[in-house]
Amino acid sequence: MNEFIKKVLGSLFSTSKGSSVIGVDVGSSAIKVVQLRKEKGIAVLETYGELALGPYADLEIGRATKLGNNKLSEALTDLLREASVTSVNAGFAIPFASSLLTLIEMPAVDTRQLNKMIPLEARKYIPVPINEVMLDWFIVPDNSRQTPKAGGKNKKDKEGSVVRKKREVLLVAIHNEVLNKYNEIVANTHLDTSFFEIEIFSTIRATLDQGLAPVMLIDIGAATTKVYIVEYGIVRISHVINRGSQDVTLGMSKSLGISVTRAEEIKREQGLKSNSDNKDVVRVALLTLDYIFSEADRVLLNYQRKYNKNVSRVILTGGGAIMKGVIDLAHKHLESEVLLGDPFAKVDSPAFLDDVLKEAGPEFTVALGLALRKLHELE
Repeated sequence: MNEFIKKVLGSLFSTSKGSSVIGVDVGSSAIKVVQLRKEKGIAVLETYGELALGPYADLEIGRATKLGNNKLSEALTDLLREASVTSVNAGFAIPFASSLLTLIEMPAVDTRQLNKMIPLEARKYIPVPINEVMLDWFIVPDNSRQTPKAGGKNKKDKEGSVVRKKREVLLVAIHNEVLNKYNEIVANTHLDTSFFEIEIFSTIRATLDQGLAPVMLIDIGAATTKVYIVEYGIVRISHVINRGSQDVTLGMSKSLGISVTRAEEIKREQGLKSNSDNKDVVRVALLTLDYIFSEADRVLLNYQRKYNKNVSRVILTGGGAIMKGVIDLAHKHLESEVLLGDPFAKVDSPAFLDDVLKEAGPEFTVALGLALRKLHELE
């Protein structure tokens, strides 16, 4: 974070540890943290910061890494210090790739029966023994789907047999090893964490309003891109594309014969803004980005065919979303309204930071969503 901004934030918003909260997002290429407090019912930004993980693995900034717990703890400790974080009340994100998230159909029976049936049904979807994961589920409200409501009359098929009504259940599973990893990081950094949350839920909280129309979220990370379609606040479809902004950088480095560090600088400075001097830069970047948005369009079309509904808009988040020209490219592929995520719009902050926070916002979507949930816990 810019030193001047950090000092101003610290002077404007000095507070006690007990009244502030933080959200911590440990990504593949960087750790992000956001600290909030509540004042007169409004969430107020106190500080935020980001720290690249590449140097901790002797790699360049922007590179995805697979650090051990001790190195991640070291990096997080450094970030908390550099961002002048004062709170220990934290919420942590679990990467989407470290979880299982799927919609399943169950008989329209009462909740007590479902609680007994769902763990048995979940075995069909979880590729490891059920005792090796933390299992949770959420019964999808009937108004979020176009099916008969529970309690109505059962329909009959052509042969006269009763067709039992179904209800949807969102099934969530996280491997115990993943939880143990994050618990160790929490202990090493002396934070007080009451929950771990899969990053998609933090993203929804930070970017979406209470609208009911289907929305597509595209989170362009360093190593992967996550695509979600959300309706009534429920994740209808989720998909991982195994390419991200790092692939743009590495492609530039290899194709143009320049260092990874220089390629990262060019990507951030120029992006897809074409001129006579950077046609090769744009051409190489499009090799990755065209693939990402073509895959996203395939997910979009599959959803529309399956549910017979149109997606109202597309929201881009993640570090790769701030690349210049990406919104126009996404609009070209998806033929929908495309917006850049603006999570900091949900909190109060000094007016002179508006432009800075809008530009940085997509990278801090998950961390801010976590902090908002943690803040709600204190009510």
